[in-house]
This record gives sequence, C-alpha cells and structure tokens, in this order.
Amino acid sequence: MSAPTRHPFLLVSWLLASVVTAGTGCDSAPSNAVVPKPSTNAAAAGVVVLSAEDSSRVGLVVQPVARSEFRTHREFPAIVQPNQRAMADITTLVRGRVVDVYADLGQQVEANALLAILYSSELGLAQSGYLKSQAKLHVAEQAYARAKFLLQEKVIGEAEAQRRKAELLSMQAEAHEARDHLKLLGMNDEEFRRLDQSRTIRSHVPIVAPFAGRIIGRNLTRGEVVETTEKLFVVADLSEVWVRANIPEKDIPFVHSVHASGGTQADVRINAYPKEIFKGTITYVGDVLDPATRTMQLRLELPNPEGRLKPEMFATIRLYSEPQPDRLALPESALQRDHDRTFVFVRRNESEYEVRDVQIGESNGALTTILGGLSEGDPVVTQGAFVLKSELLKKQA
Repeated sequence: MSAPTRHPFLLVSWLLASVVTAGTGCDSAPSNAVVPKPSTNAAAAGVVVLSAEDSSRVGLVVQPVARSEFRTHREFPAIVQPNQRAMADITTLVRGRVVDVYADLGQQVEANALLAILYSSELGLAQSGYLKSQAKLHVAEQAYARAKFLLQEKVIGEAEAQRRKAELLSMQAEAHEARDHLKLLGMNDEEFRRLDQSRTIRSHVPIVAPFAGRIIGRNLTRGEVVETTEKLFVVADLSEVWVRANIPEKDIPFVHSVHASGGTQADVRINAYPKEIFKGTITYVGDVLDPATRTMQLRLELPNPEGRLKPEMFATIRLYSEPQPDRLALPESALQRDHDRTFVFVRRNESEYEVRDVQIGESNGALTTILGGLSEGDPVVTQGAFVLKSELLKKQA
C-alpha cells in the first residue's frame, strides 16, 4: 500500500525542522561554532585611547600642572580727550570787531603766532584816558615842586602847599587806575613803553597763540563783533592726550593699588587701531563717586607723537587685579565642557588619556585657576584636547 499523500506546505516544514534539529541539537552548541572574545585593547570608561603617532599628527601637547602667580583683569570703555594742561580756550579781554583772521581749524601754530586782529574802541578810549592821566600827573608834579620852592621862600603859605600836594596824590591815583585798566585789557610792559614814547593810540587788539599746538576750535568770522565772554579759538598740544574712563563701584579694587602708588602703567586699546596695544600712565584716580552713576573717574596720559590719536576717539582700558601667588592654573584650551561639566584629559601612558572632572575658579582669558580635581605635576593635555573630546563622545554614543 502506498504512503499517504502529504500536503506540499506541510512536507517542506517537516524537512526544514529536521535539518535544524540535526544541526543544532537541543541543549548544546556545536563543537566548531565561533564565539567572539572580549578585546584586550578595549579602554575603560572615561579613558580615550589614541596612539602616539595619531597624537603627534593631531598636535596634542601635554604639560604638567604648575603653580604660578595669577592675575585677573577688567576692561572699561573710555574716550580720548586733549591734555587739559596743554589746551587753551582763547578769548578777548576787550569787546571788539574782527578785522582779520589768520588761523583756520586744524592748523598747526607756533607759540605767539598771530591768530586774529580785533578793532576795539574801548581799548582806544582806555589808552586815551591813560595818556590824559599821565599829562595831569606831570602838571601836578610840576605844581607841587613850585609850591615847595615858594613855601621855602615864604611866598605862599602852608595851606597852599598842602593843596598842591593833595592834587599830586590824586593825579598819581588816577594814573595808576588808568594803567591798571589797560593791563586788564591785555596791554603788557612793552606796549606801555611804546605808548609812553610815541603817545600814539592803537585800537587794534592782536589775538595770539599762548603756546605751540593745533587749532581744534574756531568761533569767529571777519566783520563780526565779539564779546569778552565768547570763545574765539581753542588751541591744544596733542603730542600727549588723556584717556578718561568711569570705573563702576564694584570694580574699584582693580585701581586701589594704583591710587596708592601712582604712575602705574595700563593697557589701552583704541577702536580705530584694534590690533595695537598702547601703554598709558594712570595719573588721576577720583576720590568721589558720581552719585547718579556710582562710578569713579580714571585718567591716563598717553604719548601721541605722530598725532594718530584724535580727541573723542573710543578706547578700552584694561586693568589688572592684585597678583594671587601660588595658584594652580591651566590654559583655557585645556578645559573642555559638556553641559554643566568641566573636565580635562590627563595622560596615563603613551596612548591612554583619562577624563578628569575639575572645579574651576577665576579666568583672565588666557588662564583659569583650578580649585579641585588636579594636583601639581599632573600631565594635562593643553592643546588638541578637543580631538580627545570628539573621540570620547563617539565612544559614549
């Protein structure tokens, strides 16, 4: 009798089950099966492996942690201004009309250079009054001299001689008053000698530069009448300029030592020359704070021999704190951050770098103090640490 007929799908399933059962068995592995073994080169958690060749290729630099003097700094906005000790606001001592102007804005002038000429009737009247007082004084002196002679000769009495003397004293006072008035109007001894000799009235008033410098302000035109309260010219010697800053109250400790010693150097950066650092000398530290802004004034003096620094330029002053000795510090490039964690890589051997969490303190932009997590002498990766961080993140992923 023939075998019973089987369904094709059931027959295939039966054959496959037989093959699997024969090849694997129920409870034991085949003798020739390949089982993966753990690698002996696998790194522990928190350790990055990088061969010496790869470390050299990516530029890893390892330096021991050392103690050194540490200083922080602060930067403050400032502005360039003319040296107030070498700047003059030129006015006139007498009201007058502008006849000629010889100096223009931005012009370099020498000491006693003629800037402008005014015509002043007030000055002419004052000179006329002076000459009249001198003439009256001369007459009074002659009259008193004759009175003394006549008194000796018994020609006049004592009362007449005293009257002549009183007139002389009055004329002397009047002459002194006229002379002082001319001095207030700007006349000097040389001009008085000229007036006494020539007896000629000059109503022209010269406006001259008090010292060599540059015209940084001009406020007059030919033909206008100027008053004694008006500022005609501003002359400044810009071979040295001031840099002023306002220091917030909380940052005053950065300039406390400056106030005690004086003459301290500070770095100045000018916005117009961002790649240059200028050295200025601190010459003034304010003693009183501005009650509105709670800031203290600070002033530096900066050499400007080539005239590159212009008044009203924006600048930045950098001040350093008192040095903190014996502090552990690392370059900023050695510190790596991941969320709220800060860590470094410490070399264990030629190819292994251990991740070490650290507690950091103050930073000055180049160095950061280490408060915990490292000891003096630990070999830390200071350059190329970002490569190790990338490898660490790959490993964690």
